[in-house]
Amino acid sequence: MSAAPETVDALLEALFRRADDGTPLDAYAVLDGARNPRIAEWIGRRAMDYTCLWAGRLDPALREVAPYLVHLHRREPFTRELLERMWGDSWGVFATANATMEQLRVHFRRLLRVRDERGRRLLFRWYDPRVLRVYLPTCTAAELGEMFGPVERLFAEAEGAAELTSFRRVGVTLETLAIPVLPPPDAG
Repeated sequence: MSAAPETVDALLEALFRRADDGTPLDAYAVLDGARNPRIAEWIGRRAMDYTCLWAGRLDPALREVAPYLVHLHRREPFTRELLERMWGDSWGVFATANATMEQLRVHFRRLLRVRDERGRRLLFRWYDPRVLRVYLPTCTAAELGEMFGPVERLFAEAEGAAELTSFRRVGVTLETLAIPVLPPPDAG
């Protein structure tokens, strides 16, 4: 699936806005290599700044399905190409923050493992938009604090890809906003 230019423009507008207080924010994508086996190789060739969220030397098969943090730059052709390619296919989520890539990498790595009711450690694929948009509304205030950390907003493709859902922690609550990104259907 490929996003229309109008959709990409709407996504760029949503991702590259300032914080409410006027502070400039950096935009990032957290991409799920398991959603498309070519993601890792593609960002390795095209992205300016990226890092794997899994640590250590990875077997090529694991590297292919790993999650990647990518720093997005509004005027970089890669950003537009990424939005065109990924929209509608749940490749990952977005974040805006007034934080460095390394600070976000450390923060996001902490979210990768959770314990179930038996105490077993499990991989938490929070970077899948289908997981994030269901999980965030169920969070307690403490869990929201853990999820957001230095992040200003998290964004997930909505079901059906007609909207980008923006999530923001406001005090102890979650603010959710639906941002339309598909062009309106033709009237004629």
